[in-house]
Amino acid sequence: MERPNMERNENKTDLLLEVRDLTIQYVTDSGTVHAVEGLNLRLGRGETLGFVGETGAGKTTTALGIMRLIPSPPGVVRSGEILFEGEDLLRKSEAEMRTVRGGKIAMIFQDPMTSLNPVMTVDRQIAEMIRLHRNVSEAEALERAGDMLELVGIRRERMRDYPHQFSGGMKQRVVIAIALACDPGLLIADEPTTALDVTIQAQVLELMKRLKRQFNASMILITHDLGIVADICDKVAIMYAGRVVEYADKRSLYGNPLHPYTIGLFKSVPDLEEDVEELSVIPGLMPDPMELPSGCAFHPRCSMAEESCSRVRPEAVELEPGHFVACPVRARMMGPVR
Repeated sequence: MERPNMERNENKTDLLLEVRDLTIQYVTDSGTVHAVEGLNLRLGRGETLGFVGETGAGKTTTALGIMRLIPSPPGVVRSGEILFEGEDLLRKSEAEMRTVRGGKIAMIFQDPMTSLNPVMTVDRQIAEMIRLHRNVSEAEALERAGDMLELVGIRRERMRDYPHQFSGGMKQRVVIAIALACDPGLLIADEPTTALDVTIQAQVLELMKRLKRQFNASMILITHDLGIVADICDKVAIMYAGRVVEYADKRSLYGNPLHPYTIGLFKSVPDLEEDVEELSVIPGLMPDPMELPSGCAFHPRCSMAEESCSRVRPEAVELEPGHFVACPVRARMMGPVR
C-alpha cells in the first residue's frame, strides 16, 4: 500500500506512532517470504487500532517489526521508518530498544505461558520488569507488583504463586499486569484471547478496555474477530498479503466497507437472524508469500477484478474523509475526496 496522505486528518501533536513504507522479508533456503510490503499506518495518543486479516496476512510480523523483535536471520527489514514519539525505532541501538520495550511499548502475546517464566513467582516477574525500567528498590517493585495484580483482578495473597497455579484466563491477566507495570504509551495485543474460552475472553477484553482508559494508553489489537474490533477499536486496518488494503475509523469502515476483500470478510460473518444453508466464503486461498501475484495481490480472488489489476500495484486513495482504500476499480467508481 502506497503511503497515503493522512496528515490533514490527524493532529501531528497527538500522533504517537507512524509507520512509513515498512517492508519485512524472511530470507530462507526455499526462497524469500514477502511478509510485509510497503506498509503505512498512523496511531494517535489514546487511540486503539484494530489489525484484521486472515492468517499469514502479516499482522504479527508488523507488530514484531514495531518492537524490533524480528528474528534475524531469517528476518530482514528491507525498508521503512517506524516513528514512535517522533524517533525512528529502526535507527536505535539494541541497548536503546531495551529501554523502549516494556517501558514505552509493551506487547501481549497469544499464549500467556510463552511469556511467563515457569520457575519464578508472578510478583517477581512483574517486579523484574519494573526494576528494569524504573529506579526503585526491590521492595518498592514488589509492592507495585502487588498493586498491579490487584488492578487486573488477582488477589494480593496470590502474588507468590507460580504460573502453573493459575488458569489460562488468570495467566493472561498476569501478562497484562506485566505489560502495564511501567505505564507504556503503546500496548500491542496479538490475539490476546485466542487461547481462552468465550466467557473468559469477554472478561479479559473488558479488563483491557478498562485499563486502557485508566492508563490512557494507545493500543494495536491484532485479531481475526470483527466483533472484538467493533467493541474495542477506534480505527481499523484491513491487511491482505502483507499490505493494508483499507484503513478508516470504525464507524466508516463498518458502515460502508469499500475494498472487495473487506466486503468479503463481513459477508463471511454468520448472521444469527438469517436462516442459511451455507456460509458465504471468499473464494480461493491466501497467496503464497514467496510467490505473490503481480499487481493487486487480491485480484485472483476478487469478483471486481479487471485486467489491469494483475499488472498495476494499487495505491491507497482517500475515497471518503479519513477512509483509504487500495482498489483502483473502487477508486474509479467513487473518485477521490477533494
